Amino acid sequence: MTQQIIHLILVVAYVYLIVSSIAVILLENRNPVKSFSWILVLILMPGLGLLFYLALGQNYRKKKFVDKKTVRHLINRPIASFDISQLDTSQINENQLNLIKLLHTNSEAAVYADNKIDVFPDGVSTFDSFFEVINSAKNHIHIQFFIIADDEISNKMRELLIRKAQEGVRVRMIYDYWGSFKLAKSAQYIKSLKDAGVYVYPFLPLHIRAGRSKINYRNHRKIVVVDGKIGFTGGVNIADRYFKGNILGTWRDTVVRIEGAAVHGLQKQFLLDWHFVDKKLIVDEKYFPKPEKFSPNLIQIVSSGPDTDWEAIMQGIASAIMSATRYVYIHSPYFIPNDLILGCVQMAALSGVDVRVMIPFRSDSGFTDASTASYIEQLLEAGIKVFRFKEGCLHSKAIVIDDFISIIGSSNMDERSFNQNFEANAFIYETATAHQLRDLFVHDMEKCELVELEDWNKRSRWEKLKESVSRLFSPLQ
Repeated sequence: MTQQIIHLILVVAYVYLIVSSIAVILLENRNPVKSFSWILVLILMPGLGLLFYLALGQNYRKKKFVDKKTVRHLINRPIASFDISQLDTSQINENQLNLIKLLHTNSEAAVYADNKIDVFPDGVSTFDSFFEVINSAKNHIHIQFFIIADDEISNKMRELLIRKAQEGVRVRMIYDYWGSFKLAKSAQYIKSLKDAGVYVYPFLPLHIRAGRSKINYRNHRKIVVVDGKIGFTGGVNIADRYFKGNILGTWRDTVVRIEGAAVHGLQKQFLLDWHFVDKKLIVDEKYFPKPEKFSPNLIQIVSSGPDTDWEAIMQGIASAIMSATRYVYIHSPYFIPNDLILGCVQMAALSGVDVRVMIPFRSDSGFTDASTASYIEQLLEAGIKVFRFKEGCLHSKAIVIDDFISIIGSSNMDERSFNQNFEANAFIYETATAHQLRDLFVHDMEKCELVELEDWNKRSRWEKLKESVSRLFSPLQ
């Protein structure tokens, strides 16, 4: 009898937890697809589903990771931003101006003028430039990556950082605990940096506390700033796969090197993240030196994540696509668009804009590949050209629009990047950079398979079913 009572109490308690969790999901008023996916997990995976939800499913967007006062202290630094009211409207159309205003409003992304911009399309040129700039550092080096692997290229970076720290350069490094899990467990790698005077912190290390886990919120940003004068951002991580390759081949990515005022935007974002990991707010003027002026252009460094009021990067991409009158070329390794982005690319194509989407033939996630495949038919039916990159793994996150707008950064075109990850993208307004990205996209097309609707529809029912199931649960990735 006692056992029956205990069993009944446990069942009632479990049902209460399930019902409570479902109520919380409904009251959060999230995207209906995401809410439905989590409810399915709770119902179909008794016990395990609840653990998954407690660890991965909670919405922290309204529970700020970074205090607004901290953001304000950094924004109020003498950052070399450009007054939007001074924009020459003869050089920019109304839709493009509205995009700039949107990003300024939804993420307080300052506008930086007269920068020098270099685009790197591969790991070799990227790492050569990284190390050259780091080696030239006189005052400070700030480095932040989602993945820092314990391999040849990362150890080369480690040795260089140790040497610079021993020379008296202040070196700060942030790595994502989950993305760099192997590094986090490599005591010798981290210890050697700290022993040399490098300041190293993981972002959101794993702490097991029931109902309080933030393991699903990862810092996906890739930022390097040296002496407050030169900065990098893009999609590349510190790993050998970008020049040696792996089972998928050599990874193709895009990184932008910036000199000038926009480096202040990268610096501001790094220091906000540094305050999060180290609890110290750094606002010294030496980290924001007066920038040189280079070519006429504009850049906004846009960040978004669980710490922002709006899905700023997603909104910016949607607005940029809808501003197009000629073409939209998209590189994306994980293309799982939400309804807004899917609707934007479809409407652009149906309006006569040349929309092209390039995805990997095979990525490092079979589940993601299946989810992406479930959207291809809808893209093709709208007249969008879909290319599947076959010579290595396409990991580039880059968009170019109408020979003027370029978007390069860490954000993928999926729910995780739009809502759960901490991301940073450069929105660049300049013809020269747009031409480089356009030419790179056209060159990459030669390494691709063009998907035809008639052939695509010949896939087996099993493949289509697998893709549809993956799509259903894709919001939980």
